[in-house]
Amino acid sequence: MNADILKQRRTIRKYKTTDVPQSLLNRLLQTAAQASTTGNMQLYSVIVTRDEAKKRALAPAHFNQPMITAAPVVLTFCADFNRFVKWCEFRNAKSGYDNFQSFLAAALDAVIFTQQFCTAAEMEGLGICYIGTTTYNPDMIIKALNLPKLVMPVTTITVGYPDEMPQQPDRLPAEAYIHEESYNDYDKQVIDSIYSPKEALPENIGFVKENNKETLAQVFTDIRYTKQNNEVFSVKFIETLKAQGF
Repeated sequence: MNADILKQRRTIRKYKTTDVPQSLLNRLLQTAAQASTTGNMQLYSVIVTRDEAKKRALAPAHFNQPMITAAPVVLTFCADFNRFVKWCEFRNAKSGYDNFQSFLAAALDAVIFTQQFCTAAEMEGLGICYIGTTTYNPDMIIKALNLPKLVMPVTTITVGYPDEMPQQPDRLPAEAYIHEESYNDYDKQVIDSIYSPKEALPENIGFVKENNKETLAQVFTDIRYTKQNNEVFSVKFIETLKAQGF
């Protein structure tokens, strides 16, 4: 497959009622498991949610975003050291994975696994949407999915056959994120050249007006991702991480 086809991808939030066959889903997850992983430990698990009642139980943790209950399948990808630690214990090996470094390794494994699944799913004609609220209310997800110690939700994906063809979101130019040999910091002139096209898009101009702000940056800092909310969710995540044994 030509990699350029990946440039055509879109986030899908509306799905047909057509079910995603279990055989297809399993095959895609098994394909994703061939992705890179820390020490070949595969420090991840995925909880597949199809049941309507269980999707409704998950919805409040994601601020009742409609995709959670409307999508045929909801996948919760978790950093999982529980399985590996138990293997160690059953093989007379003393583990020391109740720490942040271990969580970080497992979280990276889970994210790589997730993205590999998403790419494979889209190649099969499925649509996906990352749900960013997983790290906001991890305690609620842990309870809804009965996650044991050393298992931490990292991200959630809704999956189904697309029932829309949305416009592709804008992306920054390559010079915004590619650094040759060493990091090249940004001065105001470079920032202006990188972000001005984004700021000039009609939909972004509309966001600024709708929110009564002066700039698009203020929509992010004052409305969408505020310092106050970030600090509240940070505290909750760290507390939940400790409660889960990391």
